[in-house]
Formats: sequence, structure tokens, C-alpha cells
Amino acid sequence: MATVFVDAVLLAIDAGDRALARQLTHDLHEADLADLIEALPASERSRLVALLGSDFDFAALTELDEGVRLSLLQNLPVDTVAEALSELDSDDAVFILEDLSVEDRAEILDQIPALERLVLQRSLNYPEESAGRRMQTEYIAVPPFWTVGQAIDYMRDTEDLPDSFYELFVVDPTYRLLGTVALDRLLRTKRPVSVADIMGETAHTVRAEEDQEEVARTFERYNLVSAAVLDEAERLVGVLTIDDIVDVIHEEHDEDIKRMGGVGDEEISDNVFNAVRSRFIWLMVNLGTAVLASVIIGLFDATIQQMVALAVLMPIVASMGGNAATQTMTVAVRALATRELDAYNVRRIIGREGTVGLINGILFAIVIGLVSAMWFGNGALSIIIALAMVINMVAAGFAGILIPILLDKLKADPAIASGVFVTTVTDVVGFFAFLGLAAWWFGI
Repeated sequence: MATVFVDAVLLAIDAGDRALARQLTHDLHEADLADLIEALPASERSRLVALLGSDFDFAALTELDEGVRLSLLQNLPVDTVAEALSELDSDDAVFILEDLSVEDRAEILDQIPALERLVLQRSLNYPEESAGRRMQTEYIAVPPFWTVGQAIDYMRDTEDLPDSFYELFVVDPTYRLLGTVALDRLLRTKRPVSVADIMGETAHTVRAEEDQEEVARTFERYNLVSAAVLDEAERLVGVLTIDDIVDVIHEEHDEDIKRMGGVGDEEISDNVFNAVRSRFIWLMVNLGTAVLASVIIGLFDATIQQMVALAVLMPIVASMGGNAATQTMTVAVRALATRELDAYNVRRIIGREGTVGLINGILFAIVIGLVSAMWFGNGALSIIIALAMVINMVAAGFAGILIPILLDKLKADPAIASGVFVTTVTDVVGFFAFLGLAAWWFGI
């Protein structure tokens, strides 16, 4: 966001100029308003919200980093937050409420009208990262005996409808889903025609308890724009739309990238203490694996002392193995996340990765063997590093695919733990193969 614009907003806040603040932010999309809030100093964020009053779009809170959102909510009056949430779509309100403490959430819910409170509470009762948490409870449901004309008139005359929707849901008196009618088909059909005659089957419904990542995969697989959400009794309780799923895909991708980097759920807005806490544990695990690799090197200290060239060359073997394993691991973790790797193709993929490791190992063995021969003029050393390269590249291929699969079988997230284990395997195997072959060959 332009510095000049942010400075102008800050001047309006300092002067308490409500008219100017509203003028500057009036045309901002909720995502752009969130960017503005994050660009402001922490002390000025709640002042801007207070200055804008009823003109502040609380939907912008859904676009903020979690830390910024929680901090801002803590500085706002409870009645202000409650009033604003009651005016938002249910999915946005639930998204804002779910990260609050139980006490803060209860305090806000107590000030929301009873009917709206029950709707929000029901969504909050579903598991985190489930379809029930993500769904919008505002939807359009009609009985099958209505005509197309009645359905159209209902949508025209009723004020309390979703801001955007793509289909009508056809339900029985107990709200069990019978079918759906797409808007394009509804508008192309004559008014006297019965809704039951034009409704289609709902082949891709979503369970309220279903994990949001599985739901996103369903949307992607079947090119859905929206999907009905059903409870355990097969009753319609909400709807998920593509804009919700885009957010889910972004969150899941963001989560996987952070876990592979060992930074947990860290946000860019986190303070120094939270960042250190988020990274320390994983760095400690990495330190332990590094010590293990050093122990392997220590076993061959006499060998290294008598041939300094070994100390120069051994990082090459470990580094190449680590990079090759990371390539394989990245493909494996992604395939597991998207369910492309399953019982039907797992053996073929494992064999493929082992073969890739062998071929790359041979190719790079030739390269490093020639480089070593020209560098040190020692043919035996060139053969040793070439053999070690082949061994470690094959080990890297198998480790990169087998470790994520094993972690997935153990119900651990491969994105979190694969990296450190794979690196350990390639370091240990690389150092042991290279130094062990050297010690055996030269009798050191």
C-alpha cells in the first residue's frame, strides 16, 4: 500500500477527522482495508476503527493476520464487535470468533440476538477446520411443489437473502435435501413449471464434520462452484461456495509451506518472542541430527587426518544427497496431500524414485570423479567418491519417498517431520559411505 496514502490516513486519525477518514477508506475493498490496517502502527488500528464507526467493514477482519486480528478485537468494545458480527455473513462471523479465547467468545455471543447466536454457536460446535466451521448458514431452500414463478417471486420479495448464491436447494419439510436448481436453469424455465421437474440430483454434498482440505479436494476434482453441507441426519445446514474454498486452499498451502520450513503457525505480524518460540524447537531437533552426523565423521577422524582431501570432498556427497532427497520428498509430500499417492501406485512410485536416484547417482559420480581426478590427481580417491555418490543418491531417492509415506501411515504430518529425517539419512549415509570406503581402500 502506498506510503503517501497511509500517511494521509494517519493524519486523519491524529486530527480525529472522521469525514476525511471515511472519504479515504470509503471505496476500499475489505482486503485492501485489511492491508491498510496492517500498515498502520498497532496503536492506531483501533483508533481508525473507532473513527470510521458504522462505516468500518468488519469483513476486513477476515483478511488480517491472526495476531493482528486478535490484538485489534481486544482493543474494541465488546458491544461494538457483537453488533458488527451480527451483521456479517455467518461464515465470516464464525471465522472471526473461532480464534478468540472461550471467555472472550462467550462475552461477545451473549450480546448477539438469540437466533443469530444459536446459528453461530452451532457452527462453532463443529471441529476446527471442518466444513461446518467454514459453511455459510444463509442459503435459499424451496419446497419441490413450488413453481419456478413462485421461487423467483420469493427471491425478489425477500430481503434477508445471501449476498451471492449460485443455486436453490430443494428440501422436504424436515429439510432433507432432495435436489438443487441452478440459477441459469431456473431463469430459462417458464414460470408455471414445477421446481421438482427441473431440479437436479446433488451428487456432491459435503458432511459438516468433513475436513476442509477434503472438501477443497472435492471442489477441485468436480469443478464445483458451491456445495450443500449436510449434518449427520442428512439435513441441509449450510452451503460452501468457491470463495470459501479458495481461502481454504490458500490456508492449507500456507500451512504446509510453513511446516516444511519448521516455523509452525508463525505469522509475519508475530513479535520476536513468538517467532523465537515457533522456531526454536525445530532448530533443536535439527541440532540433534547434526550432532549425529558429526558423530559419524568423528569415527573416521584418523582417516581424515591422514588424507586432507577427504575433508574437502565429503560435504559434496552429503550435499548432493540432501538436495536429491529434498526433491523427492517435495513430490511425495505434495502427492500425499492431494491423494495422488495411494496403495495402487505406491510401489511403482517407490521404484521410480529409486531408479531416478541410481541414474542421477551414476551421472554425478562420473562428473565428480573427473573433477576429483583433475583436482587431486588421485585415481583411487576419484573412484571412492564416485561410489559414495551413487550409494547416497540411491539412499536419497528411497528416503525421500519412504519417510513421508511412513509418517503418513503413522498419522504424522509428512510436511512437518520429513525434512529433518531425510536430511539425517542422507548426511549419515553420505559421510559413512565416503569415509568408510576411504578407510577400507587405503587401510587407514
